[in-house]
Amino acid sequence: MSIIEETRIALLELFPELAAADVEASAQAEAEAQAKAEAEAEATMSEPDAATAEQEAQEPIPDDATKEQEAETTSAPEGAAPKTEAGAKDDEQEPEEEEPRQNGVLVSDYVKQGVHLDVLCDPDQVVDAAQILDQAEFFIEAITGVDWIKEDQLEVIYDYNRNDDQLCRVVVRTRIPRSEPVIPTISSIFPGADWHERETYDFFGIRFQGHSNLIRILLPEDADFYPLLKDFTP
Repeated sequence: MSIIEETRIALLELFPELAAADVEASAQAEAEAQAKAEAEAEATMSEPDAATAEQEAQEPIPDDATKEQEAETTSAPEGAAPKTEAGAKDDEQEPEEEEPRQNGVLVSDYVKQGVHLDVLCDPDQVVDAAQILDQAEFFIEAITGVDWIKEDQLEVIYDYNRNDDQLCRVVVRTRIPRSEPVIPTISSIFPGADWHERETYDFFGIRFQGHSNLIRILLPEDADFYPLLKDFTP
């Protein structure tokens, strides 16, 4: 399922009155039922293996294996305590590194995160996401950037909100290379994005392809720097 479809389904769950909700919900239920059936089938197939493993565990250890274990214990250095299995696991355990987030839609706790939906997508999907949010009567609140200089990437962040009294904040994120910071404009869908994209270009150097008037909005037109990049020095 594409990120755009995930976003559409998440919005339909938050706002059931949106068009095609029944069709999308039934498609989702069918996919979940199929996944559940496959999981049950795999569990059924693995039951004989579990029973075999349990039976082998209850069988007595052969004499040769017992002698080998005794020999290993005897050859251990004098005064050294035999290493338990738990101790060996502790020695091998290393701190786990947090893996990069994969593209997808996260339903967030608004009280803690400040958003209801957090969408991470590819740069060429931001226009499709904007179209879906426009159809759902959202407006663009802000567009900004983040300089991930160590990863050699720039993140573009779009904040959306509702036009009515049903509070629902959605953030759409994507990343682009620092060496080629180009992303499609959404100003044809949300005219208010015009100034937001100009400001982001002004401070981060992100070029919004298709923008009708992408010039600096605050800094002098002849400025040759982008002050919110982390390698900028006044």
